[in-house]
Amino acid sequence: MFLFIFITAFVIIATVVFPFWNLIREDVYEEVEIMLNENGKCYADTSDNIPKTISNCDHKIGDIVTIKFGKGMANAVIANP
Repeated sequence: MFLFIFITAFVIIATVVFPFWNLIREDVYEEVEIMLNENGKCYADTSDNIPKTISNCDHKIGDIVTIKFGKGMANAVIANP
């Protein structure tokens, strides 16, 4: 019984201190210009001033693409039109 109460109290306190929804990032879509392409990795600058790294990228420097990334994250993917 004591173990059950201890675990329940731990879960409640952990949820209050570090809510689970902080683990889920909001997806952001933004139209950007490819600034650099090195061996299939593209780099672009976004409005949040965090440079984005795009893996498996075959676009050329200067191409305008729409990317999807998690708010505050540095990795992005090309969004399908």
